[in-house]
Amino acid sequence: MAKIVIQIYEIQEPGEAELMVETGVDRIGSVIMSESEWKVPLVREAVRLVNTSDSESSLIPLFSQPDFVFRVIDYYEPDTIHFCETIVMPDGTPNGCGQLVELQKGVKARFPEVKIMRSIPIPAAGTTDDFSFDRVKEIFEPFSDCFLTDTMMTGDTDHEVKQPVQGFIGITGKTCDWETAARLVKASSMPVILAGGISPDNVYDCIAQTKPFGVDSCTLTNAVDSRGEPIRFKKDPEKTARFVSEARRAENDFYGG
Repeated sequence: MAKIVIQIYEIQEPGEAELMVETGVDRIGSVIMSESEWKVPLVREAVRLVNTSDSESSLIPLFSQPDFVFRVIDYYEPDTIHFCETIVMPDGTPNGCGQLVELQKGVKARFPEVKIMRSIPIPAAGTTDDFSFDRVKEIFEPFSDCFLTDTMMTGDTDHEVKQPVQGFIGITGKTCDWETAARLVKASSMPVILAGGISPDNVYDCIAQTKPFGVDSCTLTNAVDSRGEPIRFKKDPEKTARFVSEARRAENDFYGG
């Protein structure tokens, strides 16, 4: 595995998974959108293709009911299961962590071979949100194998958490506060992958400032529509190749080559 891990989401079909492998992506992530449609044969094919390569697979279920999560792991057999629920309010108070900890305990007991990645929300760059990750980190460290930062967007009133997918953090396309992320990297006893607004244009500077275990991109390596808006579940091969190239350049400059 490379010194800086490169992770790309959201890969939902085997053709794109094969392209990501050929591009040199280390971890290739897919998403299961709902409990009602948790069996997606194309996603299963994509995960299996990744698992037969030198890359690793990662899978996000956008639900937390243990029975369904266990079925998902049985069916897809990912290397990593990734949980990204909105777990804190902007004042830093843990919110609803108990059930999520029990879920992760259950995964570890039933699927010891599967790694667990837990997203930790970090305020968007340039905001005034007062956020402390320390308590959240302590709660989840014993039952996780990796943390991933992602950008927490808030509303204008009552500290409302506003994300593109209600109840989950991610796919904002907005950069998180790298100073806070760098503090988490230093404080964590486990690897930290930095996500949140990472693109081919800023991944080099992101690595230079935060020195993470890895970097993740979804929205800003996607293809765009006629209005310039990112298209979900459709990667731009040129953007992805540049992202990998810039991350490897940073690896060479800051991780000893």
